[in-house]
Amino acid sequence: MSKKDDKRIPFILGVIPARFASTRLMGKPLANIGGKPMIQHTFEGASKSKLLNKIVIAVDDTKVAEVVKSFGASVMMTPKEVPTGSDRIAVVAKEFPRADIIVNIQGDEPFIKGMMIDQAIEPLLFDPVVNVSTLAKKINSADELLSPSIPKVVFDYENFALYFSRSPIPFVREAADANEAIQLADIYKHIGLYAFRRESLFRFTSLEQTDLERWEKLEQLRMLEYGFNIKVVITEYESFSVDTPDDLKLSRRIYAKLKKRKLKNENSQKG
Repeated sequence: MSKKDDKRIPFILGVIPARFASTRLMGKPLANIGGKPMIQHTFEGASKSKLLNKIVIAVDDTKVAEVVKSFGASVMMTPKEVPTGSDRIAVVAKEFPRADIIVNIQGDEPFIKGMMIDQAIEPLLFDPVVNVSTLAKKINSADELLSPSIPKVVFDYENFALYFSRSPIPFVREAADANEAIQLADIYKHIGLYAFRRESLFRFTSLEQTDLERWEKLEQLRMLEYGFNIKVVITEYESFSVDTPDDLKLSRRIYAKLKKRKLKNENSQKG
């Protein structure tokens, strides 16, 4: 392969930020789910991506670093005072100057699938207009629609994001309640996985926080306010983010069900 051809193939870096001192769940990356720390589940899921060239786990604590090393992943220490996950991603990306595309893979997504990561990356491979891409999944329950912990996203006919909110959006005026709203309209939740072009990541993390970002506590609103084009890719895969002790309990139940189903499928194939 010539150097000219080589330049056409982007180097894609996946970074998993893993902050130990989570305000709602201390030591979250090391939380045990089915005998493995959560960060290992995330790493193993991300490792199934066909497009990532390398994965680095960005940590802020030596205990997490040692655990990450124990299961064979690449790890990088980052400062504790880094304000957001995207800023932590940028710290790592600076150490990889050949990385053309950087993917922010949330460390608290123990059931992330490699295919989801690849879906988020693809728009940056084929559309030069896209600065950033992310994922969304159709909401099918009133609980999800009404939960402020699940951000919602609305986008235009070309799938570029118009707004993100913790409130139920869009407001379906003719609906009597949330159940009817999701029957009458296609409403989507945002899955917080981002693929950035290198220059877009560094531009984003250099910008001041905006009012909307502070009010909603959603950093992607800073991107919109500063004019980024965020491509929204619809996925059929489910996502589950662990933010609280109750989420952790639920994730353990989900894992147990998945493991049981896998064993059942393996036994049926043997039979």
